[in-house]
Amino acid sequence: MSNHRKQAPLSKDEILKMRIACQLAAKVLNHTAKFVKIGMTTNELDLIADDYTKSLNAISACVGYHGYPKATCISVNKVVCHGLPSEYKIKDGDILNIDVTVKKDGFFGDTSKTVMVGNVSKNAIDLVDAAYKAMMVGIEAVTPNGFTGDIGFETNKYVTRRGYTTIKEIGGHGIGRVFHADPFVPAFGKKGKGEKIVPWTCFTVEPMVNEGTDEFIEKSIPNSDIKYYETQDGKLSAQFEHTLLITDTGYEILTLE
Repeated sequence: MSNHRKQAPLSKDEILKMRIACQLAAKVLNHTAKFVKIGMTTNELDLIADDYTKSLNAISACVGYHGYPKATCISVNKVVCHGLPSEYKIKDGDILNIDVTVKKDGFFGDTSKTVMVGNVSKNAIDLVDAAYKAMMVGIEAVTPNGFTGDIGFETNKYVTRRGYTTIKEIGGHGIGRVFHADPFVPAFGKKGKGEKIVPWTCFTVEPMVNEGTDEFIEKSIPNSDIKYYETQDGKLSAQFEHTLLITDTGYEILTLE
């Protein structure tokens, strides 16, 4: 999901609106995740998320975005990201990433997490743990006036040491007045390279971590410009995502509930 535009620093009023949108996104994600159970469909989860978003007087930003028909992206097992909710019934041992973006008063909050269902394999547990910690390692590398390559370098180093791979071509993004903006925030990079981090803007950190190869297969969504992606080798992929506000001295994680 990409629609790149340069971002100007946010005003105090705009920062307040971003905080609200991101808090709502966190609420929707955590609310929806509580309902995950064996036998329910990902469509049912999607409806729960959309209904709860509406109850908060907000909008599910994914609906209609470049023709995308659902309120959330739900990526199961080998699906890397942008998984389309369907009549797929959740099975014992599945892992699924639930990705929600809420729009409120013209601003966007974006967050995701990977949920483990029932009796999950030790491999899957370790992968999900590595994906969460990779996100946090990436976040900790954020510095005002630093570079996006700093984030990618630390993320990829951590993931590689855990024995996994990162998706290189897909990553985090600027967010605020628009859903997707510059900068691109990679899970792979070199220190001091990439785009400069600008204080008082927002972006997401969302490394996608694969159990096996970092190669993936692109697949189409009917009547949409949005694509979804699966691991080439059919092995698992996991992801977590937070939206950050960059400050003069560091960062603030906006999507912590």
